[in-house]
Amino acid sequence: MTIVATIPLESINRADVSPLPPRGSSLGRLNAICPYYTMFPLDFPGRILADAHDNDWVLDPFCGRGTTLFAARLRGLGSVGIDINPVAAALASAKLASATADDVTSLCEQILGSGPEAEQPQGDFWELAYHPNTLADLAKLRRALMRMADDSTTVLLRAIVLGILHGPLRKGAPTYLSNQMPRTYASKPDSAVRFWHSRGMKPPEVDTLDAVRRRARFTLAEIPTQAPGCVRAADAAAEIPSLDRRFQWIITSPPYYGMRTYSPDQWLRSWFLGSDPLATYRVPGHLQHRGLERFAEGLADVWRAAAARCVEGARLVVRFGALPSVGNDPMKLLMRSLELANAGWTVYSIVTAGEPSEWSRQATQFSTPGGYVEEIDCYARLDA
Repeated sequence: MTIVATIPLESINRADVSPLPPRGSSLGRLNAICPYYTMFPLDFPGRILADAHDNDWVLDPFCGRGTTLFAARLRGLGSVGIDINPVAAALASAKLASATADDVTSLCEQILGSGPEAEQPQGDFWELAYHPNTLADLAKLRRALMRMADDSTTVLLRAIVLGILHGPLRKGAPTYLSNQMPRTYASKPDSAVRFWHSRGMKPPEVDTLDAVRRRARFTLAEIPTQAPGCVRAADAAAEIPSLDRRFQWIITSPPYYGMRTYSPDQWLRSWFLGSDPLATYRVPGHLQHRGLERFAEGLADVWRAAAARCVEGARLVVRFGALPSVGNDPMKLLMRSLELANAGWTVYSIVTAGEPSEWSRQATQFSTPGGYVEEIDCYARLDA
């Protein structure tokens, strides 16, 4: 593994690419189907893939909520995403799906209007988090969606419900189904109960079908042309060898060292997907956060497996950073992982990712303003 060039950020021409939908446009709404705090801006993979050729394929082995896959779709490219977190995989799958808002609403109405009541979780949290009628609807949707085949309509309904499962209250028509909670992650049950009790807050009665209808009409107002692809909920290093195609592009952002709350913070969405109704803080996964070297070895396994499924000359682009509380050097850690992979990746550029928008980066979600560690973008090529 060799660095052949390092160029400054300002020398990259970001203007010579096809336009992507601006933030907030109807064409880009599908990419925001569910609030999820770990993501990079759409223009990051979109800008890179402006250089792709017809029939190129894109791999994201840490796909998160699927921004790389959505960018590939907008460029007309096939893509494969892998993420060990089932919530991330469910959201990423929606970025490749195509169905109308009426289709999604009709499926929701069909589920809610048929079959017996489903078993509901019990306890103080559930009594205060959701109105009984809303919780009954959620339990019914959960049971049905767990049993249904994953066609586009099912995938989109699941993602829309995940997106409105919890969030802040508002004065007008309710946007979210829960009592007061964050949008991006689920509160811990005990702290949520104390919060609601201290303020005398009761869960609102929300018309679930109406909430789904309104969100579907907004999110699916304009759907991009469909492109081939799939998403797998799996360990990337173990799953990549089973893929049956070759890739020209890998664009990804691995978890930062020390960031171990992806699964615990999504415990409520995990319940909706089929997990037990308990907030668990065990962290399964193939990346070990018990030392920088073990973490680098885990990344190396992914880079090595990916290289074996790529064509010669394939490009690897990695956005990487660090948590302020951990204090490691992200460039050294990433370079160490590529060195351990010993798979033919030649690094030709490492640049800073620039000033992050407050909504767009892992780096700003877990620190006070100005306390983030500057992220890097690493560009590499697969040589023979």
